[in-house]
Amino acid sequence: MTVVLDVNGLHRIYRTKAGDTHALRGVSLTVEQGEFVAIMGPSGSGKSTLMNILGCLDKPTHGSYRFEGADIADYSEDELADLRATRIGFVFQSFNLLPRATVLRNVMLPLVYTLCPRPEREQRARFALHCVGLEERFFEHRSNELSGGQMQRVAIARALVNNPALILADEPTGNLDTRTGELVLETFTRLKETGRTIVLITHEPDVAAHADRVLSIRDGLLYTASTGGKAGHTANMPFREGDMP
Repeated sequence: MTVVLDVNGLHRIYRTKAGDTHALRGVSLTVEQGEFVAIMGPSGSGKSTLMNILGCLDKPTHGSYRFEGADIADYSEDELADLRATRIGFVFQSFNLLPRATVLRNVMLPLVYTLCPRPEREQRARFALHCVGLEERFFEHRSNELSGGQMQRVAIARALVNNPALILADEPTGNLDTRTGELVLETFTRLKETGRTIVLITHEPDVAAHADRVLSIRDGLLYTASTGGKAGHTANMPFREGDMP
């Protein structure tokens, strides 16, 4: 299988006048194409910092991150921006949709800055919306006319429209009721079954249970919570303070 992301010995240290904060302490993780991985952790555990690094929004203080075999340390800021726009799809808790734009326009938005002609942009957006199970009668609705679950499915379609190698979902059910959250998680499961690679950040065990593999992050350390029966796919053992480079 193709390795989509491979991080090794990641440390992220925030240096302030009050002292250093070690948000990540030697995290290592490999995710292959078609895997659905959940990373669980409470507030302050380091999960948001890890998500930012995996999404190429931040860089580690130490350690390496290879995305589809390429070391992102070698990328310029423009190349990182292009990587985020074309190879990584983001799904957020707050949806981040344009409220007065139509559903179709919201999903087409990531394609505006490409050379893709408008008819193709619309075709790809419609296909992405069908992939997340949204009925065509909603395509011309404004996003602020939708329910929370529908808005989140639009956000997932927007993340899919560029056919990314990786979908990063940050607390995607946090603003949804239990039943609606289940429908959104079923959408992720169907996407995984079509070969999509998904890394989901959550603090809820019921949400994480939908993934193939569940990892736990605490105090900047990544642990194996469950493996889904796949050998060779484990997080790092707890990092020892004396091992800090």
